[in-house]
Amino acid sequence: MVGRSVVAAVQSDADDQALSRWAEQFAREVDHRLDVPPADQQRYIVLLQQALEGDTIADLPGQSFVLVDRSPQVQAAMVLVRTQAGGWHWLGATAVSTGKTGTFEHFLTPLGAFAHTLDNPDFRAEGTLNKNHIRGYGLRGRRVFDFGWQVAERGWGGGGTSKMRLQMHATDPRVLEPRLGRVASEGCIRIPAKLNVFLDVHGVLDADYEAAVANGEKLWILKARRQTIPWPGRKMVLVDTQAAERSVWSPLPTAQGATPSRTPPTQRPAEPLSLSA
Repeated sequence: MVGRSVVAAVQSDADDQALSRWAEQFAREVDHRLDVPPADQQRYIVLLQQALEGDTIADLPGQSFVLVDRSPQVQAAMVLVRTQAGGWHWLGATAVSTGKTGTFEHFLTPLGAFAHTLDNPDFRAEGTLNKNHIRGYGLRGRRVFDFGWQVAERGWGGGGTSKMRLQMHATDPRVLEPRLGRVASEGCIRIPAKLNVFLDVHGVLDADYEAAVANGEKLWILKARRQTIPWPGRKMVLVDTQAAERSVWSPLPTAQGATPSRTPPTQRPAEPLSLSA
């Protein structure tokens, strides 16, 4: 028993060191970052656990998650890791844009836990301009993470629900990426290009993809040179904290479009968080 305890302690120390390195790597590689206060981090972990209540959390393997808060007052994506020992660890957060209602074929981004599987294969952006001279998926080669057809609330007409294709992807670097932090999409999750690359190159949501490769499949979507995170996952989770006002740590982009410097989070009490229906 003592021997097992020593092994567990050594493994825990190794995990802590690795997680610290990955948090530092996130800070180096990803922009549009948001400095979420520790108290809010803990509240988001509770929301993530509640969204995963359909799973037996204790039986889940160590893995990474992308958690998105669609609240118009937040508009943020967080990357978290749950180790095999059951601890939750925060790697970082960035500004995003989710569905903006009021326009035809614009949906309210759906809530829930969505699996990233080979049933809905990812693809890569072609980088072409649409009729509005916008690269909707971002520059050529950016990965489009596909979560399949999902039922979502229509944001036009008389409301109701319809199916929409739920994707997480980069966006036009010149026109739309500087506006991240506002609701703006047709229902998908627009993320910074550098977060797109981080998720892609490090296989943050590629547990199923990596398992297929280990079984001998050849998947063109995976880059040959990649540094996979030790805890690849397969779930993107959408919540809505219904924040009453803008969080200090998630300010709106400036009028010029650039993401402003982050105000220290201690200047205002954290907003109470709750699950949306």
